[in-house]
Amino acid sequence: MSLTDSLRIIVGHVISGMPWMTDGSISTLQDQAVWQFRLPRSLMAAIAGGGLALAGTLMQAVVRNPLAEPYILGVSAGAGVGAVLVIVLGSAAVGGLGLQASAFAGALFATVAVYLFARQRGSISPTRLILSGVALGSLFSAVTSYLTITTDAQNVFSVLFFLLGSVSAVTMGQLASPAVVLGLVLVLALTQGRSLNALLTGDEAATSLGVDVQRLRGGLLIATALLTGTIVSVAGGIGFVGLVIPHVCRILVGSDHRRMLPAAVIAGALFLSLADLLSRTVAAPTEIPLGILTAMVGAPFFLWLMRRKRALQAGMNR
Repeated sequence: MSLTDSLRIIVGHVISGMPWMTDGSISTLQDQAVWQFRLPRSLMAAIAGGGLALAGTLMQAVVRNPLAEPYILGVSAGAGVGAVLVIVLGSAAVGGLGLQASAFAGALFATVAVYLFARQRGSISPTRLILSGVALGSLFSAVTSYLTITTDAQNVFSVLFFLLGSVSAVTMGQLASPAVVLGLVLVLALTQGRSLNALLTGDEAATSLGVDVQRLRGGLLIATALLTGTIVSVAGGIGFVGLVIPHVCRILVGSDHRRMLPAAVIAGALFLSLADLLSRTVAAPTEIPLGILTAMVGAPFFLWLMRRKRALQAGMNR
């Protein structure tokens, strides 16, 4: 499929009455390949990448910890438990909730649990936050593993592929919820850009500037849980996007959240779109789950980034 033919198919579906859709120049197989298979997964990869990058940016700002992100703090694992419960046991096991609603409930539960365990004398301790997230993430992973090994054999592969992250089976109908939630959370975050900047100076300084710290923190954590749960329910567990992308954007555009938030969404979308392209081509015809690829690429890149930043700082100090 050439780029021109692909664009013609997309335009033909968006604008009715295009002559090339009925004159035989575009076959049914070509139409299905672009509109039903390639385009939905490409759009979902962009939405998921932007959403996870935004979630990581908000978490790092709200809890004032550069290591915070949905995957490390166990939010993705909590959403995964909710989704796998529906896959393995059916919606009746979670009170009739659907897959996306159950994933959101799991993400929200994980967020609240980490928040409560991290509180120390009325404030969040960064060290306790990371330790609580790692511990709860391990617990949720253990629950997921138990559900996986006790389910029917035909469900194991689909569960594992879901947990490792993939957008290969996404349809057009599944794009609406993640796209809408991403848009709403981004707008909410942008309206709180000045307050997020104030949080960088500490809770006391932010309060003196008129910021309701507890209300802001609670609202944005809930919004992050909603965003993470919605993405995980469709794309599965994908790590490192919410950790690496915010740091890259801070280097590129600075720490002002009014610039960094949209930059993180765009960079995350580009990163995961490229990862999806590699996942289906680097080991073709076998497809690599996105979670494996982002970890393989993201971990070395992040280590290199920290080493480079340290070297630059050392040079400036000299």
